[in-house]
Amino acid sequence: MDTIQSINNSSMFQVSEFILMGLPGIHEWQHWLSLPLALLYILALGANILILITIQHEPSLHQPLYWLLGILAIVDIGLATTIMPKILAILWFEAKAISLPECFAQIYVIHSFMCMESGIFLCMAVDRYVAICYPLRYPSIVTEAFVIKATLSMVLRNSLLTIPVPVLAAQRHYCSRNEIDHCLCSNLGVTSLACDDITINRFYQLVLVWVIAGSDMGLVFASYALIIRSVMRLNSAEAISKALSTCSSHLILILFFYTAAIVVSVTQLAERKLPVIPALFNVLHNVMPPAFNPMVYALRTQELRAGFQKVLGLGDNMSRK
Repeated sequence: MDTIQSINNSSMFQVSEFILMGLPGIHEWQHWLSLPLALLYILALGANILILITIQHEPSLHQPLYWLLGILAIVDIGLATTIMPKILAILWFEAKAISLPECFAQIYVIHSFMCMESGIFLCMAVDRYVAICYPLRYPSIVTEAFVIKATLSMVLRNSLLTIPVPVLAAQRHYCSRNEIDHCLCSNLGVTSLACDDITINRFYQLVLVWVIAGSDMGLVFASYALIIRSVMRLNSAEAISKALSTCSSHLILILFFYTAAIVVSVTQLAERKLPVIPALFNVLHNVMPPAFNPMVYALRTQELRAGFQKVLGLGDNMSRK
């Protein structure tokens, strides 16, 4: 009778907070990772803020592609800031506790920003498709109004479709375990602690991935298949090279983003044997794209490099020399 009563008492108990344990298996020396992670975060903030300032101050960059790049920079800043302060607090100050509302809010924001990033890549792919396949109609199709409508539609889609993720997680009953072997609140990592059935949580997570990320990825690669088919019809090798160079930066970012997402998904299979691998990859997938997206565009786009030089005052110094 005492055993049955204790079980009933534990099932009635609801934990008030979660404990983020950090990276599983390397708790003793995980603080050494704080320095590279902090540098990545500073790089992400600095580079994306520089992009926003450059696009704002340089009239030649007031074009749809760079507006979309500016929106991507805002999303990257938001994504990195959602997770990195808490991760660094865990690694530096052992601030592992997080309340349930804060954890569910983090789940929502991470999902929203990740889906938003995927949506912006789709908008950029459409921009490049129209620019290369229909160059004469590009100014009349991809306008400021197009960018605003596309951005608002992506914000609406992602904010609404991701709401059920934290709502379903909050409806679960967390009665005993509250330690999460991770640095951040991931949906499946949190709901795995629940005492009741989480089939609906797993199902909606799968649906969300296929409906948003899957459809975006399919449309992006379909756009580039049409771009490549159109470019291959050009007679001049120089024209082919110029056409492909206009979308090379975007293609690199897309391949990096979706490849990283696939790697994170695949590494989940190794979670039982090496739990640190998917946890570390998940953290890097949230902070590396924000840090390296601006660098790719800066290295591959001459107009953006020139804008950086003007904003930083390097152009005047170089011209004097």
